[in-house]
Amino acid sequence: MKLEHEELLLARGAGWKPALAALAVAVAAILVLYRETAISMVRLWGSSDTYAHGYLIVPIALWLLWMKRRALASITPHPSGLGVALLFVCGFAWLAAEAAQVQVAQQYAMIAMIPAAVLAITGRQVAWAAAFPLAFLLLAVPFGEAFLPRLMDWTASFTVGALRLTGIPVHREGNLFAIPSGTWSVIEACSGLRYLIASITVGALFAYLSYSKWWKRALFFGLAIAVPIFANFLRAYMIVMLGHLSNMKLAVGIDHFLYGWVFFGVVIALLFWIGSFWRDRPRPSQYPLPNAAPARPAFVAGAAASVVAIVAVWPVYASYLESFDDVPVTLLPAAEASGWTLEKPPSLRWTPHYAGAAVQVTAVYRKAERTVAVYLGHYRNQRQGSELVNAENAIAGGKGSPWLALGESHVDNGDVQVRETRLGARGERLLVWDWYHIAGQDLSNPYLAKALLARDKLLGRGDASSAIAVAAPYETKPEAAAETLRLFLREMGPGIDAALAAAHGARR
Repeated sequence: MKLEHEELLLARGAGWKPALAALAVAVAAILVLYRETAISMVRLWGSSDTYAHGYLIVPIALWLLWMKRRALASITPHPSGLGVALLFVCGFAWLAAEAAQVQVAQQYAMIAMIPAAVLAITGRQVAWAAAFPLAFLLLAVPFGEAFLPRLMDWTASFTVGALRLTGIPVHREGNLFAIPSGTWSVIEACSGLRYLIASITVGALFAYLSYSKWWKRALFFGLAIAVPIFANFLRAYMIVMLGHLSNMKLAVGIDHFLYGWVFFGVVIALLFWIGSFWRDRPRPSQYPLPNAAPARPAFVAGAAASVVAIVAVWPVYASYLESFDDVPVTLLPAAEASGWTLEKPPSLRWTPHYAGAAVQVTAVYRKAERTVAVYLGHYRNQRQGSELVNAENAIAGGKGSPWLALGESHVDNGDVQVRETRLGARGERLLVWDWYHIAGQDLSNPYLAKALLARDKLLGRGDASSAIAVAAPYETKPEAAAETLRLFLREMGPGIDAALAAAHGARR
């Protein structure tokens, strides 16, 4: 019996040595072949405090795997075809994200290749036993900026509602609101995104280490999402009340952020303290010896070679799809028509911020008492930071712009639904409609726009596309400006289409 026991131990070690070597090769191949995607993640970790936790994710995941080393050693690794199939899916997802220039999707696809490689080389049992540490790696992806507008709006709505319940009169325009003691604005730092991401990361780890029942883990993880959101609502309300009651002497400077972090720390500490009362008792560990023969080293090596081949094909194909069009493009303002004439110099001082456009033009037209500003931006050879659809592009303008967004919605204008944004600056008001022109289609949905760009890029059609924005001033009611914009597009729309067609026709 003792001899049989020792033979099984040797078999276990013999099975894991080639598997670990194959995994090392596969992970190294992923990091090398997708190094630009990996580097983009690290840059975001270093450039934003919101994502600084990313430096800790890999060490924590490795520590969690080390804690499970005995359980993993009790499983005989065997390559799995399912992992190979999942690698193919991850690779195609990365290619589509690369074509659409969706950086966060590229990063998720690259990270997901690591669990898929583990599944392909070591099999389902190993992948399932290491499921949480492998899934924890996904938290390294800097994600959440897409939720900023919604979180800011929720925070402003809660704060204004709580102030009114308190008996304080409030006038709100978008994320700006005024009370008798002063004016407040909900900016990105007030969204609570930093608190939320920190809570999700720590909450996931706490739930995994503290509970063994799946429903307890799910419940605590849900609370780790909900509690910081609600806590941020209360934080914003209390800071405004501190400023109001102190006649704008407290919570209006650096102490504004200090109070926020202290309050968040107290709330999260209470959450984890309460959660600790339902901690599950650790069960005695049992690590049975493997009852299956290890896979042949040649079989494991073949699985590793398949993994490397699959992860390598997508960057190669992405390079094949890349093309640089250096033919000059001319984009002129729409020709005057139907009584609309170009203003020289323009009276409206507004230009949206669209980074990296190949060519762009802004013009102001007048007809009797009506004034409309038009922005046209043409894109091609799109890269990160030079994209038609990018979170950094802003209708209000770039840094230093006096315009602030006061509200946003979508309205139908004939066959296209446009995004409507109300802007304000020094008592002036501006109503802006904007949309995209991609592959002959007008649309305002950024997700659909990204999908169309990815489709055209994958089919070798290029990424030529345009941004269109029109703006009209108003005093109190934006409805008058909306009517001006409808009239302008009805009469000047063909001229705008002709200007864009000339730019697109240069070379697609």
